[in-house]
Amino acid sequence: MTVHLGLPAIPGASSSDASVGSVVPRAEHQESALLDRYGRRATDLRISLIDKCNLRCTYCMPADGLPWLAKEQLLTLEEITRIVRVGIRDLGIRELRLTGGEPMVRKDLVDIIAAIRSEHLDLPISMTTNGVGLDTKAQALKDAGLTRINVSLDTLHAEVFAELTRRDHFPRVLAGIDAALAVGLAPVKINAVLMRGINDHEAGPLLRWALERGLELRFIEHMPLDADKKWVRDGLVTAAEIREQLSEEFHLEVSPEHRNGAPAERFIVTDASGQKLGTVGIIASVTEPFCADCTRTRITAEGKIMSCLFSSDEIELRDVLRSGADDAALAQRWKDAMWIKPRAHGADEGIARDEFVRPDRSMSAIGG
Repeated sequence: MTVHLGLPAIPGASSSDASVGSVVPRAEHQESALLDRYGRRATDLRISLIDKCNLRCTYCMPADGLPWLAKEQLLTLEEITRIVRVGIRDLGIRELRLTGGEPMVRKDLVDIIAAIRSEHLDLPISMTTNGVGLDTKAQALKDAGLTRINVSLDTLHAEVFAELTRRDHFPRVLAGIDAALAVGLAPVKINAVLMRGINDHEAGPLLRWALERGLELRFIEHMPLDADKKWVRDGLVTAAEIREQLSEEFHLEVSPEHRNGAPAERFIVTDASGQKLGTVGIIASVTEPFCADCTRTRITAEGKIMSCLFSSDEIELRDVLRSGADDAALAQRWKDAMWIKPRAHGADEGIARDEFVRPDRSMSAIGG
């Protein structure tokens, strides 16, 4: 299926060349870093712990779910901690995000976090969750060593939540957010996807609600990563539209802080009198891509390296882990996989405005 995305804004690129600078010769490939051919360095590791999820969000998963991985296909606690160890010690990884599917579905989640924390006392460890069950697990996650948490919440209305997620868990998510705040998993960030005709009018109310509770809201453009493959460009609520909606009630000023490869563009939010109320972020992966500054490397739940969220190329890492190979071999496979990272969104020639071949797998199978 062909979908239409925006053209990445690449510093120094001409209008006819959507490249990320010049190609770095292989001889200059640094042995101690996850460097790609265009000079980008991956320092942000995202590991999916499981592909299963207890929601069925329309922008991610079909109503009946997906064929789940068998337990033996998933990376084990020991394999996950080894990957993190090699990444930090040998390859320059500086922060870790645990994702899914829904990571809290994994029964040994607390043990995984505790094992990583025991080896890396200063490592920022965050987790993205739908919040279902967080009210009973927040304290255990904090005690195990989780630094902060991102909770997905797209609406403030229970009936819209049920329409979007195909589940009636709205009160549980709110309780989970309150629990995360109570135990100090701060900053607690809220991820929201606006869908045209469903919740596209909720930008202002969501931000007002988040600011009142000391939450950091992140709007994420709807990406073509749904398993049903029903994404269409015309249905996208763009970053520009979100900014316009928010500006009807708030004043937004681009944050002076450098993004340092972060996917969200942050804005300082003030009221009419100029009083600062907080911040809001917008992740415009589709209409305002940030490929040139990407610092992410992803490992799927079954141990495959994905250098780009939109790439169809997946490099096997689990076979190295289970072959008896040493850490040097593991690091080399990882480096080789990242070296061939495409310029932009899975296409080595860049993204043309009118064509882009979407990846085969959905967000839940890849791991956000």
